[in-house]
Amino acid sequence: MLMAERAVPSRVVAAERVASELGFTWSCIPEVGRLLKLTAASKPHGVVAESGTGTGVGTAWLHSGLGAGARLVTVERDEELARRAAGVFADDDRVTVLTGDWRLLERHAPFDVFFCDGGGKREDPERVVGLLAPGGLLVLDDFTPSPHWPPRHGDEVDELRLFYLTHPALDATEVLTTPSTSAVVAVRRP
Repeated sequence: MLMAERAVPSRVVAAERVASELGFTWSCIPEVGRLLKLTAASKPHGVVAESGTGTGVGTAWLHSGLGAGARLVTVERDEELARRAAGVFADDDRVTVLTGDWRLLERHAPFDVFFCDGGGKREDPERVVGLLAPGGLLVLDDFTPSPHWPPRHGDEVDELRLFYLTHPALDATEVLTTPSTSAVVAVRRP
């Protein structure tokens, strides 16, 4: 039973293979992937988005939870990565892979789930929050856990993490994904 629960979806395996071929080392880890699957599954008719497609590993995890009535749009600025990721999903018209700046996502908003893994997270966090539908879920990974409040990264207050954790339009928490990594998960208030 445990093995079935930890099975890696075939599209994740395909996207990881592409990452290996291209020497791309920034794909999301399985612990975050399972979180992405869960968030996508929670919105079976929703609009799911991702910034920072890479080779499509995170996209594939989102896809593994995607409902029949949902759609997924992801954007990658690197043309070769976007092209290769699009190939992983070529047979599923619920998935759209865009090439370009993360702001291309705006025309597909509002989002019921937004995995902000690339552009936007740091450059324009207020705009990221604005792309969420009421009740929409936001996932931000690649944080280092902090036992302090306000959260710290190194010797400094982590202003970015603090922004999301205390934003007045969000209910947010930080969850450990591994002993040395964490993600911020938030829902937009109605």
